[in-house]
Amino acid sequence: MTIEVRDDLAYIVLKKIKESGDNQQPHDVNLTREDLADRQVTEKDLLGNIDYLNQKKYITAEFTGEPQGGVEPLPETIHLKKAALTDKGRQMLEKMEAKPPESLKQGKKAPIPIEQMPFLEKVMVKGKLYDIFDARDITVIVYRVMRDMMTTEASDRVGEELHKEAMPTDDKSLQMEIAELWKDTNPLVAFLSRIRPPLEIKDERFLFRVANEGSMPKYTEPERVVKAVFSATKEELSPERIAEIGETLPGKIKQLWNQA
Repeated sequence: MTIEVRDDLAYIVLKKIKESGDNQQPHDVNLTREDLADRQVTEKDLLGNIDYLNQKKYITAEFTGEPQGGVEPLPETIHLKKAALTDKGRQMLEKMEAKPPESLKQGKKAPIPIEQMPFLEKVMVKGKLYDIFDARDITVIVYRVMRDMMTTEASDRVGEELHKEAMPTDDKSLQMEIAELWKDTNPLVAFLSRIRPPLEIKDERFLFRVANEGSMPKYTEPERVVKAVFSATKEELSPERIAEIGETLPGKIKQLWNQA
């Protein structure tokens, strides 16, 4: 069963560890149903997200239970032993405290399927991002601006290649899930993009939209994250699609595409 990484659960777990003791020293932490308020969470959801934070070194903690288990209701308490935030985890929490996840306010999920992780982790590393949620949000915005410059037919061809293997290789991510990133999450924007002609977007406007339409951290810059998304995307596409996309991009952005 697929585990979805949720920014609301990550925030709650990180904050609970910080507030329940010395966040620089390992200590026991009890996560209760009250900590999660009225959120729809199963034991698998919570343990899977704790396991992800542990594996990616945002926290160190020992816990019992099976992250890959079923969908049992959440028990009264999840007990973490020797729990502590790492430097990476503290940086992530500071950013989230400055701008709490929208899913906390809405009471809704903001999940990331595990199948998208290999792709988004490449964006994280090359874009010098602290967490995978930024990588997801920035990728969606970069893709939105790219599609705005393409015909519907060209956009569909890219989506088809991200949905199925373009060339045989063992190194590709699960492309069906990457294709979901290519689709716009805003229904109105998705509809309009299919009925209007391609937009002419200059270099400065492209980078401005990436910086302002998403949640780009202040410690990085648009050129770096755009190039990171480009690099990860080109690994999933055929030479024909790579060339076709390059022809739609303006000067400086096209240079970033070619360099990626």
